[in-house]
Amino acid sequence: MKSALNNMKEDLFIKHLAQTSPYPIGLEVDRAEGIYIYDKSGKAYMDMVSGIGVSNIGHGLKQVKEALKKQIDKHLHVMVYGEFRQEAQEKFAALLSEVLPPELDTCYFVNSGTEANEAALKLAKRITGRSRLLAFIGSYHGSTHGSMSVSANESKKSAFRPLLPDVYFMRLNVFEDLDLITKDVAAVILETVQGDAGVRSASADFMKALRQRCDETGALLILDEIQCGMGRTGTLFAFEQVGIVPDILTLGKALGGGLPIGAFISSRNNMEMLTQNPVLGHITTFGGHPLPCASGHAALKYMLHQNLMAEVESKGKLIEELLSSHPKVKEIRRRGLMFAIDLENADVVQKVVYNCLENGLITFWFLSCPHSFRLAPPLTISVEEINKACMIILKEFDLL
Repeated sequence: MKSALNNMKEDLFIKHLAQTSPYPIGLEVDRAEGIYIYDKSGKAYMDMVSGIGVSNIGHGLKQVKEALKKQIDKHLHVMVYGEFRQEAQEKFAALLSEVLPPELDTCYFVNSGTEANEAALKLAKRITGRSRLLAFIGSYHGSTHGSMSVSANESKKSAFRPLLPDVYFMRLNVFEDLDLITKDVAAVILETVQGDAGVRSASADFMKALRQRCDETGALLILDEIQCGMGRTGTLFAFEQVGIVPDILTLGKALGGGLPIGAFISSRNNMEMLTQNPVLGHITTFGGHPLPCASGHAALKYMLHQNLMAEVESKGKLIEELLSSHPKVKEIRRRGLMFAIDLENADVVQKVVYNCLENGLITFWFLSCPHSFRLAPPLTISVEEINKACMIILKEFDLL
């Protein structure tokens, strides 16, 4: 009877929910707490990818749940974004403006990271009156049409062409490519740390030169910190480590404390361009929904109060030290608690991901870096949990 019930549930999952691939993992989730996800049988899995960069504060944080319950008792959706004053939006925007540079003082909340990038591209075109966009080889900015247009993986987007015209790609850390930034360019969009490319960072010198070149030509610099922001690299925002400030910042994933939200953030003068010629230059029904705003506000307050960023580097270094000496590891690229671990080939990566899952540990792969697997545990992970997770991974390396 139990087997028949499980088969029925799997049938519902496959038949009535659209799938992203023919091979979904299919873990049947019951609950989640801390760094653990529990299946219906009660088996615990260490979440070492944070739901792909979302659960930076772990699962089931008391402060987040209390904020959500409080907001639910007040109201849910009341009006499309921007028409009514809502306390949850205002409090979250105010807190973000406190922790961001003064040039980034105005938030527009949307539904996801990809929408944040879509809107940022529109804003750049509106401000500059230009159409050309520059992105980077290795980039991933989302899978809607505009975000996909400035993402580099051709195998993921060729079936959906034509996409946005007048988009060109630069090489990361190649200074001569900065000459592609001319007075025809509306914006350059860059992940401060490229996630899907396998955790690849622009050098500080390159980012400073990029900032200078954008200033010289009037092109706007958009930094996409959807995956690498919210403490993941050891500072609240990764660009803080370089000493530059973008014209537009995009956020998502961990921004909502486990709920869906995105934001694009710029100066008040820039953001006002979306209010005129035409009015409603960007509109959204559910952007700034009070529940994700309440959750995000509570999560950010917790991160700041607990200073979760303070131990990110030491925890990341410990994981790197524990794993890097194994002969099966070809290379580890890391920023804070954001890892790409290179193995021999994609088949070996698949074995490690699935075998770790069988042994109660969730890792994952990259779309555009198949010979690597990713780790991005919650920032709340303890040293004891790090040692336990790395022991599981090392045992799987030994069996390869």
